Amino acid sequence: MRKLIMKMSMSVDGFVAGANGEMDWIFKTGDAESKAWAVGQSWDAGLIIMGRKSFEVMAPYWPTSTDAYAPSMNEIPKALFTQKGFKGFDPGDDQSPAAASWAEAQVFNGGDLAGKIRELKAQEGKPIVAIGGAGFMRNLIATGLVDEFRLAIHPVVLGSGLPIFNGLAMPLYLKLVDVKVFPGGTTVHIYGI
Repeated sequence: MRKLIMKMSMSVDGFVAGANGEMDWIFKTGDAESKAWAVGQSWDAGLIIMGRKSFEVMAPYWPTSTDAYAPSMNEIPKALFTQKGFKGFDPGDDQSPAAASWAEAQVFNGGDLAGKIRELKAQEGKPIVAIGGAGFMRNLIATGLVDEFRLAIHPVVLGSGLPIFNGLAMPLYLKLVDVKVFPGGTTVHIYGI
């Protein structure tokens, strides 16, 4: 059975994006050491999962990116979850293996998110890593199937924005597994269930 890991960047006041979805604060507050650590961690994934909105933003970007994350984002298999349908990703003239990895992503359309996550977790392989937006993460947390939270807390207070831990039916008790502190002030808190 595979582990499901949720990977998110957050502000000190608990938001994963600004009120209008702004995420520029992540790049303004990170540093080379924290990025190198995160890139190294990204290779632990056997499958990357995300919601449709995040997929639609990332799919055209990563195949041609020179960012340090690009190799893992392009080589690791992906799956997307949608409740509103998905038109598919057309890489156009880009016939690279990187573009193909996005075009070949598994699509889970509507239905039982928890059941689909259980099926993916029951497979053999490296962990499943969830990335993406607040809505998908809230729905994923609500399933109760996340085994580990990797929360990168950035040294910024947004004042308002999009949270992921709001609306829980009951408290979620976590066990602190590890903490990483980086020179720019970002700390990564790794929690298990």
